[in-house]
Amino acid sequence: MQPATPARMLRIHISERDRYQGKPLYEAIVARCRELKIAGATVFRGLEGYGETAEMHRAHLARHEQPILISIIDTAGNLDRLVPIVEQMMDTGLMAISDVSVIRLQRKVPTHAGQSS
Repeated sequence: MQPATPARMLRIHISERDRYQGKPLYEAIVARCRELKIAGATVFRGLEGYGETAEMHRAHLARHEQPILISIIDTAGNLDRLVPIVEQMMDTGLMAISDVSVIRLQRKVPTHAGQSS
């Protein structure tokens, strides 16, 4: 088993309708993470949820209001650089930072007979 290394996880809770410079906010945040060479970011679309306003966020026929969760994992220093940038991009939402332990797995993919790698 690989040893665990300390890292941080940033979770950003927004709505599918949130925008930044005309594009979906979640796309803009992930693009900014790539520009900053953040280790990884994943976007999850929720089925239903609500925040401090108690307004329900869910799928509708005419509107897109599902909750969005962006999970970002990297070093504390890299997330410290990212958070103020994301704050400037957001109008509303919530960010939560947690200390995590990361175990990185990277197995070699077996080659199939007759195929070169």
